[in-house]
Amino acid sequence: MGRVVVTEFVSLDGVMEAPGGEPGYAHTGWVGRVPDGGQFSYKLEEILEAEVHLLGRVTYESFAGAWPGRTDEAGFSDKMNAMPKYVVSSTLDRLEWNNSHLLEGDPIAAIRALRDRVGGVVLVAGSRTLAQALLAGGLVDELRLMIFPVVLGSGARLLPDSPDRLELELVETRSWDSGVVLVVYRPAAVAA
Repeated sequence: MGRVVVTEFVSLDGVMEAPGGEPGYAHTGWVGRVPDGGQFSYKLEEILEAEVHLLGRVTYESFAGAWPGRTDEAGFSDKMNAMPKYVVSSTLDRLEWNNSHLLEGDPIAAIRALRDRVGGVVLVAGSRTLAQALLAGGLVDELRLMIFPVVLGSGARLLPDSPDRLELELVETRSWDSGVVLVVYRPAAVAA
């Protein structure tokens, strides 16, 4: 059985909106303002480790518009373009990016079935609404947050107000000279 790993860029106040850039958002592009080679190395390790990518519609459309045709010496782009991509969407009916598949029917049931078929990491990047549904449904095996040293004050947050409590166990931390801190959590019920 695979492991669902949610990986996100977040500000210190929990905002994950438009980290790389998005027209119309006041604080767009905040991730690129604190570059660090160590962060890129970590993201490369992460993508190379993943067996499949699980994406929501908005992130899929953003990635599909950016990654095809890209190359780099490290192999990040090659892996992004070649790996199987599964998309949760109620509005898309065709996917054009190489090796992309639409998950049909009940999304939670389809994701459980995908996790059962995959032997490795099912990586979820971005995809805020999907990540929130996975957390609420108890389907996240690992939560990786790259916390950037910026307070944005507004924007969509990864963890919205909720009446539900989620217990997490810290399993790893890293930091870089840029001030970015990585924290990796597992739900307390599945922590080793």
